Amino acid sequence: MTNGKSITKNRKLVLVLLGLMTGTSMAQAAEVTPLMAKDLPEIPGREVLMITVQKAPGGSDPIHRHNAHGFIYVLEGSIVMQVEGGKEVTLTPGQTWYESPSDVHVVSRNASSIKPAKFLVFLIKDKGAPVLVPVK
Repeated sequence: MTNGKSITKNRKLVLVLLGLMTGTSMAQAAEVTPLMAKDLPEIPGREVLMITVQKAPGGSDPIHRHNAHGFIYVLEGSIVMQVEGGKEVTLTPGQTWYESPSDVHVVSRNASSIKPAKFLVFLIKDKGAPVLVPVK
């Protein structure tokens, strides 16, 4: 069941985080749509957040981490992902990606300069923790 107040709160948090990022204008580079937020009563202090992210052509993110278990499923287009110490991977529709809470996401970009890319993100994180934390 979707909690409207929680989704509104998470949408505002995501928009604030995107507005604070440097580099490519994140407001133009990514459209984040919260789909669901749910507390995990069996795991006190943890929650699940499900969002879709649409990256504009050529859109990318600065180096960051999520401090969460992140599961990604590509819906449209293609994205390039890499965590620190790992290999750069290009993902296409139907392919998946995982990030651990300790991973630093060094590459996250749309592989195309002309077509948008869209993916589903499922995060298991500490309740109330930021979705994304920039790394310097």
